[in-house]
Amino acid sequence: MRYTYCPVCGEKLSEKIIGDEGKVPYCSWCQKPWFPSSNICVIAAVFSESGKIALIRQSYGDDERFVCVAGYVKEGETAEEAVKREVLEEIGVNICGIKYIKSCYHHKSDNLMLGFAARAIEEKFTLSGEVMEAEWMTPALALKALENSSIAKALVAESIEKLL
Repeated sequence: MRYTYCPVCGEKLSEKIIGDEGKVPYCSWCQKPWFPSSNICVIAAVFSESGKIALIRQSYGDDERFVCVAGYVKEGETAEEAVKREVLEEIGVNICGIKYIKSCYHHKSDNLMLGFAARAIEEKFTLSGEVMEAEWMTPALALKALENSSIAKALVAESIEKLL
């Protein structure tokens, strides 16, 4: 996101050269720079104790393909807390272990995606209104189901390599 107006006082921002950052939107009233930023999100490859992976189909947007559980990091929340909350909210599964895998930038939505592998007990899903379907899949089936999802597929592939 690139700011035009100050998020604090509403003043139109000017540009100011700040160190090696170059020209940065700047509020002369608040005397504060507003560096461009992206939304911070988490995405999780959720693994059961038997090595299966939980994938979901969302009830909004592209409901034809499977994806990993993902969501925004809320104010005051760590990325790990966001993973635990999103997995519990979307599929009703408690996480019992979590490991950071990689990050990537999603141009379409201007999101910085922080990717995690998470461990959970394989149990029946309790779906939120955001999810129309969830399945525990073998790694091979999960990778096939994620053929059209570059970020999720890369996360699952790297997680399999590091965890299994």
